[in-house]
Amino acid sequence: MEILGSAPASDEAGFDHVVEASLKSGSGRLVVMGCTECEPDAARFEVTPGWLRLRASRSNLDTAGALDIDSVKTPETMERVRVQVWPAAPADVTVVKRWNGEPDPAAP
Repeated sequence: MEILGSAPASDEAGFDHVVEASLKSGSGRLVVMGCTECEPDAARFEVTPGWLRLRASRSNLDTAGALDIDSVKTPETMERVRVQVWPAAPADVTVVKRWNGEPDPAAP
């Protein structure tokens, strides 16, 4: 999770799938949790109250997908997700880069 003051530079070449969406934080806090986590244990982040832009960038999808549930056994085979958040006016959901199920030749 990266909390930023402005929009980050474009770097989707190193990722398999990148999407952006807007969200509004009335409290100035975001709670980030996985599907099996309990809310009291979830990570909390301070953000600028109001409208925010969120970019989720995912990588290593080909390896993680091929191994399915076994991908969690080592860090090298796990899907990686980076979430970036910055203040911005609301905008439509945008697919910056769509994963087509094939490895990205530009990815490290």
